[in-house]
Amino acid sequence: KRREKQEQKMPNVVLATAGYDHTIRFWEAPSGVCYRTVPYAESQINRLVITPDKQMVAAAGNPHVRLYDVNSNNSNPLMSFENAHTSSITSMGFQKDGRWMYTAGEDNYIKVWDMRASGCQREYKCSSPVNTCVLHPNQAELLAGDQDGRLYVWDLTANARTRCVQPDGEVAMRSVAVAPNGTLCVAANNSGMCFVWKLGAEDTSTFELVEQYQAHKGYVLKALFSPHSKLLATTSADKSVKLWSVGKTGTLTSTKTLKGHDRWVWDCVFSADSAYLVTASSDQTARLWDISHGDTIRQYTGHHKAVVCVALQDQ
Repeated sequence: KRREKQEQKMPNVVLATAGYDHTIRFWEAPSGVCYRTVPYAESQINRLVITPDKQMVAAAGNPHVRLYDVNSNNSNPLMSFENAHTSSITSMGFQKDGRWMYTAGEDNYIKVWDMRASGCQREYKCSSPVNTCVLHPNQAELLAGDQDGRLYVWDLTANARTRCVQPDGEVAMRSVAVAPNGTLCVAANNSGMCFVWKLGAEDTSTFELVEQYQAHKGYVLKALFSPHSKLLATTSADKSVKLWSVGKTGTLTSTKTLKGHDRWVWDCVFSADSAYLVTASSDQTARLWDISHGDTIRQYTGHHKAVVCVALQDQ
């Protein structure tokens, strides 16, 4: 009965933030009230992802991944991947049905983990530390960017690397995103550049560079397409967030600049209806933005150090 009461109190919208203060915070999205904190003593947290079944939030640190129950106040992980890498984990995600997880790290490796079995199922070595890794909507290709400016494509069916491009020399690749409709890939780097490739109908068999933009004056720390694939958000070390409309040919048009954070903006996530954006910043706060007006609706304060990752599930 006590467990049932706890579960009844948990909101339908799951919003979580984390960073350098070794704490995951869960928030009531509309009010800005923090209703739960989970300690993560051993390291900073680099990435938060909510599992596809919405039952757990996965936290990636150095060098482990731990998954916590969303629907209780239990501070102990339900699952743990200790020493998943030999250094800090920078990226993480799940196959759409939650059957497997992928991780990438500063040890130059991308790894694939079966959620129903122990141990790493596959690993792919890159040439330098991996800063970003995403799963193509087809669930069969991983795209990753490394510290030496390379963008890789790994075909999981063929179990082989199928592409490696270096669009801006050795300028570190910071973030890679694939549109949910599978038509475009964007890669952003430390010089503030965004590169846009047109993809094939179902995979990366077509990989045509169509545009490149000076998106920000500083590092682009995150690039992310909206769920409806019509917007791109970029966050930067220049303290701003920019919104771009996505044209039919892959062109990006800057539509809004969201200002309010005082320091680097590390991460962002769209609401399911593509109408709102949540951002995470070194200024120790997260913000909820109304995309149509470009205004901050809510500020989430309580972290004691930089907030570098955010996860949202509001479906």
